[in-house]
Amino acid sequence: MRSSSKWSGAVAFNRFVERFDAWYESSQGARAYHLELECLRPLWPVGGVPRLEVGVGTGRFASVLGAEVGIDPAKEALRRAAARGVIAVQAAGERTPFGSRAFIGVLMVGVLCFADRPLLLLEEAKRVLDPSGVLLVGAVPLDSEWGALYLGKGRSGDPFYRSGRPITSDGLVEMVTSAGFRIEAARSTLLAPPGAAEAGGVEDGLVAGAGFVALLAAPA
Repeated sequence: MRSSSKWSGAVAFNRFVERFDAWYESSQGARAYHLELECLRPLWPVGGVPRLEVGVGTGRFASVLGAEVGIDPAKEALRRAAARGVIAVQAAGERTPFGSRAFIGVLMVGVLCFADRPLLLLEEAKRVLDPSGVLLVGAVPLDSEWGALYLGKGRSGDPFYRSGRPITSDGLVEMVTSAGFRIEAARSTLLAPPGAAEAGGVEDGLVAGAGFVALLAAPA
């Protein structure tokens, strides 16, 4: 839910950051977070530093997956990320303060649909990636019941989701490849709809209707 310094949602994120972070402690949020981590973890490089998360938010993913550096436009979120051990930098994902080929891995979780210019975000990720590095994108696809839920929240005026523009799984693949990456692997989770007794496990590949997908890509 984070993108550039121009993102209007940064104001809401600063104001309601406690509410956002608390969702991860709720029953639904904790279950989704656990599954999303398990979806991402096998694809994320365990060796090589430094690694960057674009749209780090409060640092929940970066701190567990080992992205040493995180950028975000929201100051209040960055304070929490720093408290979780992340080197937190206030910056726009479309125009980072880093040199070319600076990172071995770039992580983006739930950020592309909130970016004003998502393709530019991906192109900047490619610029700061070492040619041997990888990009890992996590997203809630529009063509899922989870995506429909968040879209509905946005249309109802939710301060976090109203600036979002979810995209389909196929649209995500197309966007990543258009930015000059090749897809190396994919995983899917949240295989059951929101509110179901069981959220489902994690499966390899892009599963139709999955509420969360992860794409591993390398510079083409």
